[in-house]
Amino acid sequence: MKELNNRIDFVYIFDVQDGNPNGDPDAGNLPRVDAETGMGLVTDVCLKRKVRNYVQVAKELTEGYDIFIKEKAVLNSSIDAAHEEESVKSAKDKTSAAREVMCRKYYDVRTFGAVMSTGKNAGQVRGPIQMTFARSVDQIAAAEHSITRVAVATEKEAEKQGGENHTMGRKATIPYGLYVCHGFISANLAKQTGFGEEDLQLFFEALRNMFDIDRSASRGLMSAQKLIVFRHSSALGNAPANKLFDLVQISRKTAGVPRSFKDYEVIVSGDIPSGVEVEELI
Repeated sequence: MKELNNRIDFVYIFDVQDGNPNGDPDAGNLPRVDAETGMGLVTDVCLKRKVRNYVQVAKELTEGYDIFIKEKAVLNSSIDAAHEEESVKSAKDKTSAAREVMCRKYYDVRTFGAVMSTGKNAGQVRGPIQMTFARSVDQIAAAEHSITRVAVATEKEAEKQGGENHTMGRKATIPYGLYVCHGFISANLAKQTGFGEEDLQLFFEALRNMFDIDRSASRGLMSAQKLIVFRHSSALGNAPANKLFDLVQISRKTAGVPRSFKDYEVIVSGDIPSGVEVEELI
């Protein structure tokens, strides 16, 4: 796999319509919100989960593209299995050798990193890709909706309702929200984990397509709208990330309440620093 030799920063913009992009379990699964500003939030953990799910489906857990943090996984079993590799058994430093095996086998370990000291120690990996919480451009208006089901779970409930068999429930949504996430990719950490150019292209592919394999009634219509990539000509970078992010300007085109991506304009405006290339992948 070709090495990744360039630092990369990116801006990922997505939206949601009539759905809940990331429920908060501490608030009855209402959409996450910044209590001080009213802006919506989507955690980095939520977005990484969707990337993992996409890679799992796209690569079908083939060699080198297994997923460490997946549904119903027993993490210590995976760590223990790494220690059973012949290369690890014969190594003087078994922790380092097991860490290399985990990076080679699991896409999400070499991409996002992992703590693997809960069983037979495979150490810790600091992943080359880090992402911020996504924050909405405007305030969100969360609403709860009463819903009914014409069935009950038990005979006792049916008897209590006299045969009507109605069950009440609640569903939380926002009418519309445009969210912005910022990401950072370290070429130096990529070399340590074995994350290469092919892995990078798969990551960008996941950002473009992951919402299409993650549909559910609760999430409404979620769509990737923009992926703006700043590729530096060096491993250490040629400009501060925050200065590059400031070049991405998002403005509203409507005087009313935004209800679609068409109500916004996204442009890259300003002088691009020397040694930085800009590419819009969406």
